[in-house]
Amino acid sequence: MMRAAERHKLLDSCMIWLLKPDQPRPTEFAPAMDESTGILPGLPAVAGKPVHVAFDGGRVTSDAGILLAAIEQRLGIVERLADCIEDQRAPERVRHGLSEMIRYRALLIAAGYPDGTDCDLLKSDPAFKMAVGRLPESGADLCSQPTISRLENLPGRVALKRMMAAMVEVFCDSFEQVPRRIVLDIDDTEDRVHGGQQLALFNAYYDSRCFQPIHIYEATTGKPVAIILRPGKTPDGAEVTLVLRHVIGHIRARWPAVDIVVRGDSHYARPEAMAWCERKRIGYIFGLAGNAVLLRRVGDLAEGAALGRVDGEADKVRRYGEFRYAATSWKVERRVIARVEAGPQGADSRFIVTNLAGLPKALYEKVYFASEGEDSMRETIFRPCRRPSLHVIIRCISPPGVRRRPQGER
Repeated sequence: MMRAAERHKLLDSCMIWLLKPDQPRPTEFAPAMDESTGILPGLPAVAGKPVHVAFDGGRVTSDAGILLAAIEQRLGIVERLADCIEDQRAPERVRHGLSEMIRYRALLIAAGYPDGTDCDLLKSDPAFKMAVGRLPESGADLCSQPTISRLENLPGRVALKRMMAAMVEVFCDSFEQVPRRIVLDIDDTEDRVHGGQQLALFNAYYDSRCFQPIHIYEATTGKPVAIILRPGKTPDGAEVTLVLRHVIGHIRARWPAVDIVVRGDSHYARPEAMAWCERKRIGYIFGLAGNAVLLRRVGDLAEGAALGRVDGEADKVRRYGEFRYAATSWKVERRVIARVEAGPQGADSRFIVTNLAGLPKALYEKVYFASEGEDSMRETIFRPCRRPSLHVIIRCISPPGVRRRPQGER
């Protein structure tokens, strides 16, 4: 009888022979096993599940690119973006189509491969090849990093505007029926840069050199509407108005009767943006930075909240009020809502400016501040966008003059 050591040595030799790299078709010598056979029979079950060992798995990937591709193809995002770009290459010499390259780059980023050099490392990956419509084994490799770099710098001014409109169309098409009202959350996030990036600026709030892309999401559903790459500074009134005009203009072209409310922090409460919303009958509700004038206007509220806490009304006592107010840069007075809180840490006053009707408390708590669930949802959506490599989506809809150098380009 063959000793155990000899059997193991023979088995190891068989395994090495089956997996030798110079064997062109190892599966010819290791046929697939069914549930009743195996090279190593008699292995103990794990959690009631049978364990089988086989060496005929072929090429293996840990990426789920084909699953993401199925979702993307259902939405049609890549084809819409590709149709916006004029391909000036000679058709007979094209090896990688625009839609294929955009899909490959977008899926790489979604799967956690943000750098342009990742295109070289994964161009032979079977999952990504299948995701763009190529056979995993015999299909040609996908495009390389230099090709992706050329793609990301291909869109011109006209193409960028078309791509912005295409992304808004994707948002509108995601609804089965026209909504009665939508709430557009506008905010910006840090997109930290590495190396010499064009128009990257130092931002004191984030303590970094960065871009500061603007994000617009529909607050009720959490659906993205637009993302615009821009320099790392707070947007001024003209820029905020321009973004709102383009985005809302495309939405209104599809849904002329929909009610639209724009919601944002205090640095979006620009007089130019509020005046434009008022002319276009767009609702808005923005945070408003406090100042000495506003604090004087809520002196009675602050006193009432403090007395309420002293009387044992609650650990934190809030009072709400409203008044008309015009900052120095405003041409008209606007409705300002105040929330004054007296708590263990002292008094705290917050302000919002709005053209919406409603009770001050309801507007502040139910409209301006989202629930904790919505905050978490938006934070989850924003977090990936802080990565400095959303070239396919952010670069495609960035305004003219902002050229982001792709990762890996030198």
